[in-house]
Amino acid sequence: MTGTITVSELAEYGKNIGTQLVDVRSATEFRAGHIPGAVNIPMDEIESRVPDLAASRSIVLVCQSGQRARMTAGLLAPCRKDVVVLEGGTKAWRDAEMPVVVSNRFRWSLERQVRLGAGLIVLLGVLLALAVDRLWVGLSAFAGFGLCFAGLTDICPMGIAFSRMPWNATTRCQVRDAGSDEAQCC
Repeated sequence: MTGTITVSELAEYGKNIGTQLVDVRSATEFRAGHIPGAVNIPMDEIESRVPDLAASRSIVLVCQSGQRARMTAGLLAPCRKDVVVLEGGTKAWRDAEMPVVVSNRFRWSLERQVRLGAGLIVLLGVLLALAVDRLWVGLSAFAGFGLCFAGLTDICPMGIAFSRMPWNATTRCQVRDAGSDEAQCC
């Protein structure tokens, strides 16, 4: 069983005992708000990025609520014994009114956007099949096929489409003058 650390323990002792905070959420979730000093290594990349973990420091894994962090700790168990999970994740950190680093704009994670989009397509297909013509159930089948395709191939056309939407555009900073510290974000 993986050890845990509370928000108050992390806030009080975490910096002093030389821990490395690793946020295992997606990059979009990380940008939406993370604990200061945390590095982002998504759960699906953790096994290939073990060398990125500080060998001389204990690891504190963080996610939204603690579930993914516990799963990630299980993946790291064969190679790291000094791993603990933040109880309650960033939700507990925010609830304790601790500081959070947030990008300029809040975005839903891409995974959440895809779940909503697929759910709406299924719901629309069912409603149209009930109200208009039963052939509309094919729309729901299409959404189910898309989800199966994404699961089998790790290619999600809906996710790719959503990532190109204006609300998911990344902020780009440009340095105004090579000798100046000023930067403009657009």
